[in-house]
Amino acid sequence: NVEHVIVCGHYGCGGVRAAYLRSSLGLIDNWLRHVQDVCDQHAALVEAAGDEEARVNRLCELNVVAQVRHVCQTTIVSDAWRRKQPLSVHGWIYDLRDGLLRDLRCTVTGGEHET
Repeated sequence: NVEHVIVCGHYGCGGVRAAYLRSSLGLIDNWLRHVQDVCDQHAALVEAAGDEEARVNRLCELNVVAQVRHVCQTTIVSDAWRRKQPLSVHGWIYDLRDGLLRDLRCTVTGGEHET
């Protein structure tokens, strides 16, 4: 009976930075491969963000959006929606510098993307 799932990333994420820089860190590389895919898919948006810090932060946001999509594709979520269970998946990002949590406005409810 879960009604809200939150996918929350954070700015300045070391894993996202490593994926952006294509650094090899060992076993974690398997998980970072998905972030590299997001970076490849949205290369123009990432590069247009500005300096390296801004590019990594934009990639942090884009990764959250991609992971919201992945959560929505799980059988658990799709089965809940099929049962007409009220369930929303939210994408948020946390800024360690100011302590603020930001809504990335990529909430999906019942399989429909909110604008």
